[in-house]
Amino acid sequence: MHTKSRTQWASKLGFVLATAEAAIGLGNLWKFPYLMGKNGGLQFLIAYLVFVVILGVPVMITEMSIGQMTEQSPVNAYRKLNKKASFIGFLGILAAFIILSYYSVIGGWILKYIASYVTTLSAPADFAAYTAEPVEPVVWHFVFMLATCLICYLGTKGIEKASSFMMPVLFLILLVIIVRSVTLPNAGLGLSFIFANTESQFSLSSLSAALGQVFYSLSLCMGITLTYGSYLKKGENIPKSCATVAALDTGAAVMAGIAIFPAVFSFGLEPAQGETLIFGTLPKVFESMQGGPIFAILFFFLMFFAALTSAIALLETVVSFAIDCLHWSRRRAVFIIGALVFLLGVPSALSSGPLGGVTILGYSVFAFMGVLTDNIIMPIGGISMCIFVGWIWGPKHVIDHVEQNSGTFRLKKAWLFCIRILTPILIVIVTVAGFLSVYGHLSGTGA
Repeated sequence: MHTKSRTQWASKLGFVLATAEAAIGLGNLWKFPYLMGKNGGLQFLIAYLVFVVILGVPVMITEMSIGQMTEQSPVNAYRKLNKKASFIGFLGILAAFIILSYYSVIGGWILKYIASYVTTLSAPADFAAYTAEPVEPVVWHFVFMLATCLICYLGTKGIEKASSFMMPVLFLILLVIIVRSVTLPNAGLGLSFIFANTESQFSLSSLSAALGQVFYSLSLCMGITLTYGSYLKKGENIPKSCATVAALDTGAAVMAGIAIFPAVFSFGLEPAQGETLIFGTLPKVFESMQGGPIFAILFFFLMFFAALTSAIALLETVVSFAIDCLHWSRRRAVFIIGALVFLLGVPSALSSGPLGGVTILGYSVFAFMGVLTDNIIMPIGGISMCIFVGWIWGPKHVIDHVEQNSGTFRLKKAWLFCIRILTPILIVIVTVAGFLSVYGHLSGTGA
């Protein structure tokens, strides 16, 4: 059995930092700010915080408990509980594999910007022109995946060391950028947009976006929490650990908004943008700011740390599956899977260039990968997990495990209500909204 020789986190702090770093990724520093910008600021933030409590934490407790209980990767963990449930683990592995393929492309964009600022003290001249190039985006995608593989190769020891360094640095850089951002002229307009917005653009679609963002931001139903939980020593307080991770993750997301929006409003720029907010708009802000190149380098290093730690978690999830189920060595698993992820990501890297004319259901290859994971694979996995734990396998197993390791599970009734009823309903809402979005996109493209 693999449970006897399975590696473990060296300390509780290392586990919490690694799990928090896995959650604090581009979903917080890139996606969260622009979703706030598109959906009215404060109202979106309130909805997001509510969903973190009633959806994010209960699902995290469930996944982490299953991982710690079984000491197995996602597929074997569910198989150990019920052979018919192993497909839930496969969905998590598949989601992690696909997400990492396009996530690494974004990581490559970040590395390109770091290199550009370090060598020329300025951003690439045109983000759209850079992503349309036929070679360079693929090269940086490769470099980012290589860095991810090298750290993952060292196992939990390497992940802990990387997280113990990058987590404090990440928050320190965020604080430095916040101080500079809020001291800019008219920065109060950006803070008002987040915390006191009176011209709300909030709608039902905004509510759905906040709900979906909880999945993306907390890395739910990707197998990450379960995998990291499988390396956790017995006796750790799982609800407390999950609450800590959720608090750090949410704190980073809010801090990112405070770092970005005052600067955007100070220079009279549009907050409701997608990736161009980070790669197009903010470089203009840094260009107009005293000491701009220094803050730009700090900002993109912040983005790099966030992207890298999440990428490591995604790769580790798939690697743990290969080690447990295929009986591969870590070395073989890391570099074969890393190579496959890189190859799958190449079409995404080229989707604004040579493959710009290639579409799937009206989406570019890059966008379709996100639709596939966010709107289909993860919601199906989430609903399946809730049905299995809440109604088939039995929530009593999780409650007993938590109380055995953590003492009294004071919120067990609330957790039980969430897992059995509330969380599945919310996931169905996300799924339906996702399919309506895809349908609307197809109708808009005339497909």
